Amino acid sequence: MKNYKFFINAIIGFAILIGAWQFIVVAGDYEAALFPPPSLVWEGIVSLITDGTLLVHLQVSLLRFISGYLSAVVVAILLGLVLGRIPLLWGVIDPIVQVLRPVSPIAWSPFIVLWFGIGNIPAIVIIFIAAFFPVLLSTVAAVRKVEPTYLKVAQNFEIKKFEILRKIIFPAVFPYIANGLHIAVGTAWIFLVSGEMVGSQSGLGYLIVDARNSMRLDLVMAGIVFIGVAGFILDRAVGLFENWINRIWGRQSA
Repeated sequence: MKNYKFFINAIIGFAILIGAWQFIVVAGDYEAALFPPPSLVWEGIVSLITDGTLLVHLQVSLLRFISGYLSAVVVAILLGLVLGRIPLLWGVIDPIVQVLRPVSPIAWSPFIVLWFGIGNIPAIVIIFIAAFFPVLLSTVAAVRKVEPTYLKVAQNFEIKKFEILRKIIFPAVFPYIANGLHIAVGTAWIFLVSGEMVGSQSGLGYLIVDARNSMRLDLVMAGIVFIGVAGFILDRAVGLFENWINRIWGRQSA
């Protein structure tokens, strides 16, 4: 029932968006070359799908995203679980994190290119940086909020520290970590596309730049649509993973 309502609401929302888009084009009397109407963008979407261009660039972007995102999530969660349990150490590292966190990953791109060269690695590193801090901070904050009673009971039963992390702390903090995972998906996907627009020869970001250089704004809009849809699907995939973990631990799905 929830999925049905979501589907209906999505149709209504996109219908309103497309209607407003078409109205602006007509009311503003824009030329198709400057502000393509929905029908022309749809033709561009179909052409990119049928000639295989979309599949090529989408595969490259997804490979980069998955590599950078998953590695960032694993490292951030492991560090967060440890740092959250050692307040003294986190007190030293927290100021460093707060200084580095606001810096755009794109700002590091000159150094990243010098250190890692040209290719997929620079894009993966940018994604790693973009996804790392939201997950790290949400994990540390969640660990520090764990009910002390749980930890005292575990210590009374002489449970080993690793088992406390695995069986008590991690299940308790996962709902908060999941929020960080959702935020990291958005930031990592945005900076992936931005990085591909700046210094790459493939990917969805490059697809937009190449279309712009060819003055094909219909394909630029088509690329924007693909980026939005792909980002939505990735976020839903994280949600499915979250629900799967919650079912394993007997929690109600989000």
